[in-house]
Amino acid sequence: MIPLARPDITEKEKQAVLAVLDSNLLSLGPKLNEFEEKMAAYAGTQYAIACNSGTSGLHMIIAALGIKDGDEVITTSFSFISSSNCMLFERAKPVFVDIDEKTYNLDTTQIEEKITERTKAILPVHVFGQPANMNDIRRIALKHGLAIIEDSCEAIGAEWNGKKAGTMSNAGVFAFYPNKQMTTGEGGVVVTNNENLAKLCYSLRNQGRGIDTQWLDHVRLGYNYRMSDISCALGIAQLERIDEILAKRQRAADFYMEKLKDVEGVILPTIDERAKMSWFVFVIRFEPWINRNLVMQTLLDQGVGCRPYFTAIHLQPFYREMFGYKEGDFPVTEHVASGTLAIPFFNNITEEQIDMVVAEVKKAIRYASIPDSKARLKRCKLGV
Repeated sequence: MIPLARPDITEKEKQAVLAVLDSNLLSLGPKLNEFEEKMAAYAGTQYAIACNSGTSGLHMIIAALGIKDGDEVITTSFSFISSSNCMLFERAKPVFVDIDEKTYNLDTTQIEEKITERTKAILPVHVFGQPANMNDIRRIALKHGLAIIEDSCEAIGAEWNGKKAGTMSNAGVFAFYPNKQMTTGEGGVVVTNNENLAKLCYSLRNQGRGIDTQWLDHVRLGYNYRMSDISCALGIAQLERIDEILAKRQRAADFYMEKLKDVEGVILPTIDERAKMSWFVFVIRFEPWINRNLVMQTLLDQGVGCRPYFTAIHLQPFYREMFGYKEGDFPVTEHVASGTLAIPFFNNITEEQIDMVVAEVKKAIRYASIPDSKARLKRCKLGV
């Protein structure tokens, strides 16, 4: 079995966690402050607010910006569902735009046509660790007086034109689920240079308590979005290894790019020249003459972990029911989502394991080729 993902935990992380357990300061202790200070220093922001998930971080930013019932936020449907659900928590509406077929990030040329008097923000998702076109997004947001919320949950260490993901907006969020570049078990962090937004997030994550008030003084509706000191200790140890971690993932991605480049029917990731990639997952896409689902099942039967990445949010059952979305609403998103597959990718994957995955992908393609569709596709391209 070659798993889809696997955390990279060393003796350093284990000792850091055990030290917290021995201290009896398991929550709201010194490791929380230390982790936040080190995350802010890494991001280059004034503030970092640790929380229990990337989803919680996104929700806090939505709430802190005052986005509410009836407001709209422009975003992408090609993402993990939390990037849209965070708006629904405050009864705001996600307004989707289609994506760029090469980078899978939102197509910035379509943003302005979706702006209305109810639009309050743009929420770009840096899909799979590749930053969206922040030049265009910042220009549009400035022109129309909109906030920007960066979903950088998959993109710690990524850059756009030399600027770190998560720092080109009102606020950004990183996430630390075990399949991410670095992990805290569960967790996330909001990064921002906005003092008022940071103070609101500190309060919101801790049941709405005031920052400078008595322990049981609750000045607003808040949530239990705290990150424990156990998770913070794990995060500190991982963050100290972040350059090593990102280098390992770049090495694995380079192996895949080289070994899959000549495999007919496989479309490899396209990286914008202005972007520095931080590899969250390695996702390949299949030409239409290959049945992606059959490839996936064949790989799983052979012990190779894989999953569709992503399923379009607008076609999720309750989004269809709530908003009336249907197939055909966002054709590029749907086309890409029907063909993408994440294959095994983690810090310590070996070249031998990658060779095994590539060999199984090649075999699966032979089994999963749709009869005659490849020839038909070629004839269409030739205009025959």
